[in-house]
Amino acid sequence: VLPELIQGIRGQSRLSISQAISLIENNSEEGAKLLSEIFNDTGNAYRIGITGPPGAGKSSLTHKLISAFREKDKKVAVIAVDPTSPFSGGAVLGDRIRMTSHFSDPHVFVRSMATRGSQGGLALKTQEVGEIFDAAGYDIIIFETVGVGQIELDVIQATDSVVVVLVPESGDDVQMLKAGLMEIGNIFAINKADRPGANKLTITLKNFLSTLSYEENKWLPEVVPTVATEGSGIVELIEFIEKHKSFNLTHGIQKAKIDDRYKKRVIRIITDDLMDNFWTDNNGSELECELEKKHNERKSPYDLAKQLLVK
Repeated sequence: VLPELIQGIRGQSRLSISQAISLIENNSEEGAKLLSEIFNDTGNAYRIGITGPPGAGKSSLTHKLISAFREKDKKVAVIAVDPTSPFSGGAVLGDRIRMTSHFSDPHVFVRSMATRGSQGGLALKTQEVGEIFDAAGYDIIIFETVGVGQIELDVIQATDSVVVVLVPESGDDVQMLKAGLMEIGNIFAINKADRPGANKLTITLKNFLSTLSYEENKWLPEVVPTVATEGSGIVELIEFIEKHKSFNLTHGIQKAKIDDRYKKRVIRIITDDLMDNFWTDNNGSELECELEKKHNERKSPYDLAKQLLVK
């Protein structure tokens, strides 16, 4: 079955791509084999992360970006990440984009992903689904997150350009700076820029960014006002994404990002494998055995860990 599936992915068959994504979501052995087989077909897509607090209009912005990239004849895949939704099909966000005019376009593929209970694996699975789209020849992969929790940040850190979407109502400037968004944002889109407070937010943000230590080979984040519903500011936003892309390429940042992702993946696969093998029946039951004792009669965690590791 795999050779047919791989051929289907390379031929951009929607059915094959969907089947491949299901293999990955279900943690199947076949999924790992598939990813190995298509690995050499990957490395061509550009990954854009779109994040920001709920209600900032990320979906509308993504929708407009898809249209703009399609006009440039780029094939676009969107992975909508919703850690809060327990059902992979039920991620609200994906449905919202899916219902728009791109539904009938064969060169746009939207997929929502939700945690299905295991928080830890979502960021990794999202990356793996990205690889399927990459192998299928999509030029742009947009990762859109519902909120700004830890899982979303993990997802976003595996992209090439990060767009943080804020709105005048994001209001409390301090909150915004705290959310860890300032460190990861390459471009800040002040959406709903026709609302009161947008100028103030833009100025606050630009002032804050200008205080960051400027190094020659470090990208200085850009701020762009947008009104996604009307499509204004989208051209500038894409220009900044292109500018950031060429900056990354010129300064070797793109290679460093790809190397870092590769290294993290290898470490993650080894860690998972070692952990699975380590907690065999014996080690697991020894831990359970300690847990049944009263607190003050247990071995210290260090001693128990040492004892289990020596075996």
